[in-house]
This record gives sequence, C-alpha cells and structure tokens, in this order.
Amino acid sequence: MYSAAIIIFGKTVQEKCRLFNEKVANVKESILKGNVAFALPLMRYFWSNNCKEKCGEKRIPVCIAFTDPTIAFIQSTDKTSTVHQQTGWQSPVPEAWIHLQPPHPGAAASSRSKAAATSSHCIACGSGACSKALLEPWDWSSLPIRKGAECGINAEVEKQLEMGKKLLAAGQLADALSHFHTAIEGDSDNYIAYYRRATVYLAMGKSKAAIRDLSKVVELKQDFTSARLQRGHLLLKQGKFDEADKDFKTVLKSNPSDNEEQEARSRLMKSDELQRLHSQALSEYRREDYAAAITLLDEILAVCLWDAELRELRAECYMKEGELGKAINDLKAATKLRSDNTEAFYKISTIYYHLGDHELSLSEVRECLKLDQDHKPCFSHYKQVKKLNKQIISAEELIKEGRYADAISKYESVMKTEPNVPVYATHAKERICHCFSKDQRSVEAIKACTELLHLEPSNVNALKDRAEAYLLEEMYEEAVKDYETAQANSENDQQIREGLERAQKMLKQSQKRDYYKILGIKRNARKQEIIKAYRKLASQWHPDNFQSEEEKRQAEKKFIDIAAAKEVLTDPEMRKKFDAGEDPLDAESQQGGGHPFHRSWNTWQGFNPFGSGGPFTFKFHYS
Repeated sequence: MYSAAIIIFGKTVQEKCRLFNEKVANVKESILKGNVAFALPLMRYFWSNNCKEKCGEKRIPVCIAFTDPTIAFIQSTDKTSTVHQQTGWQSPVPEAWIHLQPPHPGAAASSRSKAAATSSHCIACGSGACSKALLEPWDWSSLPIRKGAECGINAEVEKQLEMGKKLLAAGQLADALSHFHTAIEGDSDNYIAYYRRATVYLAMGKSKAAIRDLSKVVELKQDFTSARLQRGHLLLKQGKFDEADKDFKTVLKSNPSDNEEQEARSRLMKSDELQRLHSQALSEYRREDYAAAITLLDEILAVCLWDAELRELRAECYMKEGELGKAINDLKAATKLRSDNTEAFYKISTIYYHLGDHELSLSEVRECLKLDQDHKPCFSHYKQVKKLNKQIISAEELIKEGRYADAISKYESVMKTEPNVPVYATHAKERICHCFSKDQRSVEAIKACTELLHLEPSNVNALKDRAEAYLLEEMYEEAVKDYETAQANSENDQQIREGLERAQKMLKQSQKRDYYKILGIKRNARKQEIIKAYRKLASQWHPDNFQSEEEKRQAEKKFIDIAAAKEVLTDPEMRKKFDAGEDPLDAESQQGGGHPFHRSWNTWQGFNPFGSGGPFTFKFHYS
C-alpha cells in the first residue's frame, strides 16, 4: 500500500479509449479512498495496453504527484526517462506525462502547473468543452499531495511494512510486531500498518491491543469493512453485544460484498441468540438453579471467551455447587481478562484457604494487594493467612530437625489460630499424631491418631503412624491391621508395603521368642536399660538360687533366654535384624541352618552376668 498519491488520467481524443471509461472510474474511486495499490495495476494497464498500442500517437496524459518514494517523481519530458525501477515500469515516459505540484505559499510554480492546477479544461486536448473526458477536473488545492521531502520517510515505512508482512507469514510474530511498531511511528496515519499490527496482536492472543488497532483503522478509513467485521467479532467474544451489533449493522449499510454481508448478518443473529441465553442464565441464577445457569453459561462462553463478567458469574455458580476447582479456573481466567480484577484474586485466595492450601492462598491475596494495597477484605485476609502460614512452616521445620515436642506445640497453636476451617484442624491433628509416633511416645500417638481416624477412617498417614505406635506397644495384630487398611487405600506406597511386611514378621516372631519381653523392656529401650534389666533378671534366675533339680532346669532355660536377649539387644547389628522381624539366634530364620550363637547351658558356665567390674562372680557346680 502507498500512503497518499494523486493520479489523474486525462482524455485522449481517440475513440478507442472510450472502452476504458469504467476502469478509469475505478482508479479515481480507489485514489479517493486511498487505495493506491489498487490503482497502480490499472495505471500500468492503461499505459502498456491502451496508450501505447491502441491510441496511437496521442497517449493518455497522466499527472502524477506521488508521496510514496517507490513511485518516482517524473520531472522530465525526455522520452528516454524511465519510471523508478521499484514500480516495475520500464517503458519510456511519454512527453505528455508531467510532474504536477500544487502551488505552495511563497514558492513559484510553473505556468503549466498552475494552469493544470486550476484548469477546467481537458488535460489532453485543452478544450473546455471536451465531451469525452474520462475524469472531471481536479481542484488541486484540496488534494493531499505532500512535499517531496517526505518521500524518504515513507520509503522507510513501506520497507518496514514489507518486512513485517514477510515475518508474519513466517510465524515470527515478535519480529513482525517490531517492524509494524516502527512503521506506525514513521506514519501514524497509515491504516494498513495498524491493520497488520492488529493481525499480529491477535496471533499473540492480545485481543485488547488488537481491538485498539482495529478501532484506529476504522477511524482512518471508515469504509474498511474487513476491519470493522473483525472488530465486531472480537467485541462479540468480549461479550460487548451492543458494540458488536453496531459494527455489524454499519457493515450492512456500507454496500458490502456478498460475503461480507452474509458474515455480518450471521454474526448479528448469533449476537441476538447469545443475548437471549444471557438473560435466561441470569434468571436461573436468581432462582438459585445453579446447574441450569452453568449449562446456559457454558453455551455463551463457547463464543464469548473473553467476557470476564460471565466467567465470574459461572465461578459463583460452581462455588454454590461445590465445584471449587472449576470455580478457580474461571476466576483465574477473569484476572487475565481484566488486569485490575481485585475481587477475582480475593475469591481465588479464599477458595484456596478453605481447601487448606495456605501457600497458594497467600500468593493470590498478595496479587490483590499489588493492585490495591488499601483493599480491606484482602488486607484482613492477608494478615490471617500470613500468620497461619508462618506457624505451619515453622512446625514443619521443627519436624525436620527432630524437635517433635516443639512441633506438637506449634501445631496446637495452628488449631487456635484457625478454629473455624476444619481442614486446618485435621491437618494439625495428623501432624501431631505423626510427631508422637516419631518421638516414640506410643501411648499419646495411639490416642492422637485414633482421634483423627474417627474423623477420617481412611487417612493413610494416620494409619501408618498408629501402626508404628502399635509396634512399640507390641500390639502386633493391631499394627498389621492398620497397615493392611492403609495399603487398601494406597496400593503403590512402598513405605506401607515395607511396614506391613515388618509388622507381619514381628507378629510371627512374637509367637516364638521376644527378647524385649524376656527382659521386660520396651522396644525403644536404650542400651543402659537393657543391661540393667538383664543384670536384675540374671541374678534372679541364676540356677544356684534354686535347690531342686526341676527348679534348676527351669531356671537354666530362663537364664539362657535372658542371656540371649542381652546378647542380641546390646549388639547394634543383631538388634537391627531382630527389629526387622528376624531372630539372629533362630536357626530357622537363618539361611544355611544353625547359627553360631545358638548355645546350651554349659556355654554359660562361669558367666558373670554383671560384667567386668561387677561385685559378684558365679561358679556353677553340678554333680
């Protein structure tokens, strides 16, 4: 496209030129509308076909005053002159072609230019009564002819437009956009530049920017029906029915092509249908039939994709129906469609908060305050979420550090901070149950976990933690049952699978020999406690303390078990195996048969149960 140009065809007296009246009229109309790109091919046609071949010696005189540098100024009547190569015209310029400039204040103009600028005569024959003139005389003073000094600027604009067009076709949107920006900076009245930039914006999903550019196109060129149709379509997507209808109706009044008329009528009908559905959706919402309203809004939003208000309305319906995930999706779309949508950010934050996702809730309420730091609901909600979030993060850090008692205290504070949202109380109880179990406070763990499991019977984490507490209390059957329930709710959890296998081994083991029970200690007893218990029992069950042979044989068996328990539980590796459900002194549990630690009573003859430095030494004498 060329920014502005005046092309005037005069009239040859040759009768054969009458056949081109209609095309000349089209040229004139195109020029008046600024569509020079349409006029140029016709101009070439006149010169190459009509003037040169059909009209003989007399050629159609053409007065050219182009402001676009891709069309050369013809300043010579020399027959050897040629038009600038960028036009593609290589034919000699006829003598009758002249460069016509309107007179400028303070500047002298040639007599021929002045005469042509004000003449009411036919430019070709000079007759004021030429009845065969193709064009009416022009009033040059009213025509938009620019000074030749502007040609360099417009050359750069055309270059940027052409480069942008090529990049757009290649899908390089960002680069194309940059060239169209530059073209508009060089010529702010170039409607083609705005139209092409709008095309790029649409491809990039920037509908608001595209509408602004299309509005500028329509302002600069009101009969550009394609731009008006496109803008109407975008306005319809935004749910701006009245504005879209106005564009479609304007197209219908502007003598559109058949395709344009059909498209405008079709979209008008669609707009009417959408407005009817909108009214019905509002009616269903007021009647609190949210499911029906959602169905209607789904149909509307299939077309009005960029209507933030409709999405917020559907989000409200989803919230009423308990579909909070879908509500969040619509509200997030609404925040992107309207950048200052503080209410949408606030609603998203509150939904996340009630779902128990305090971190996302905090993130969304901060977005609200970025837009309006004085937003009272957002600020109040922000303080609450921030406090709760800080407590939970602090409690989790304490758990990582193994400071379980402090973590329990912190989670008790969480329940006080937010007593009205059940999800936080449930989460706090779950973590307290976990802390008791990890801290090997088995009785408290069983109580806390059981309390939670009354509320959530399938809470896998609580089941695992209670199972571990049951193992500490040597309640193996209960532990196995909890792990089986947990596995039924989480089949692929490796930790549950391993825990269940361990609990089953310990149950089987308990039915044989349990070294912890033999010494009368808990499974989490320390080494000092083990030795202390051993010494006490060894002294109590030493065979020398018994007189009858039967009593001595029972004491021997008991003493051997006590000594074996001490040996296994004071050896870290052997104790680890035993805690995993394997008896290091049981030949059946050892691959390869018997175990070197399997001992008879004679092995313990002369054994000092009190260890080195003890006050007693035992010697056994049997007949």
